[in-house]
Amino acid sequence: MSVLVYTETENGIFKKAAFEAASYAKGVADALGTSVTALAINANSASELGKYGVEKILHISNEALDTFKAKAYAAAIAEASSQENSEIVILSSSANSKYIAGLLAGKLKAGVASNVVKLPLSTNPFTVERTAFTNKAFQQTTITTGKKVICVSSNAFGLIENEVSCEVVDFSINQITDTVEVVSVDKASDKVSIADAEVVVSGGRGLKGPENWHLIEDLAAVLGAATACSKPVSDMGWRPHGEHVGQTGKPVASNLYIAVGISGAIQHLAGVSASKTKVVINTDPEAPFFKAADYGIVGDAFEVVPELIEKLKAFKALSN
Repeated sequence: MSVLVYTETENGIFKKAAFEAASYAKGVADALGTSVTALAINANSASELGKYGVEKILHISNEALDTFKAKAYAAAIAEASSQENSEIVILSSSANSKYIAGLLAGKLKAGVASNVVKLPLSTNPFTVERTAFTNKAFQQTTITTGKKVICVSSNAFGLIENEVSCEVVDFSINQITDTVEVVSVDKASDKVSIADAEVVVSGGRGLKGPENWHLIEDLAAVLGAATACSKPVSDMGWRPHGEHVGQTGKPVASNLYIAVGISGAIQHLAGVSASKTKVVINTDPEAPFFKAADYGIVGDAFEVVPELIEKLKAFKALSN
């Protein structure tokens, strides 16, 4: 009875969230005295998961699953769980995995806990700690069902290397059925994904116009960060809606979140509160973001950001 972990891929490459979920699954398996089995779909190098404690990989190679299809993916995970007799299934807390989690729970008649931040506080009864109220509090949740689905919060547990010998087994599902047809996928291929980024640089209306967005991109380039924006910026068409972060946009759980010219509306703060360190640059010392930030700079972004970029470049040059 192994712990099963679903490991997300994109264009055949494992996402950082996959390794974090595998690391968490290994911790749960050790607590239960069992092993970790992973399900991977169209992965270029499935054995890479052995670095994070996965001893067995069920690998599906099927072109029909190249694009994400929640029902089909949930069916595949359910079949893998049944084959491996896994009572605990681990997923990440990405948007796709949360979509899968509800469908999977229905198939397995399992309890679900999302946004889990620690290894189980107890395995009998099975109790986990998770964030609640848009990351304003922590909640201890006990799952009483026989089967359990756990979604690990991004950047909460971290990547823990625990290399073991790994067996890759071909796995096929009975039938792929999904009522959703993916017509096209549009995405930026030259940028760091907001979901996977450890550092996010975000801009707001304080930048005064799209012509000044190079400040955000230049700072992000130095830090190897993803770029994001506030809702008003995407609403005005300065930036695509895919970069909008906040409660009504994409949630951010980065190690460092830098907000430039963002006042900090409650919806924005709720969506970025899971970030470990928050920095705000704003001309208004009364901006709400300063109350939520770990570090704040009261100043003009057009003066502060270029100077910050130069200082970071100089620091990196010394480090090299």
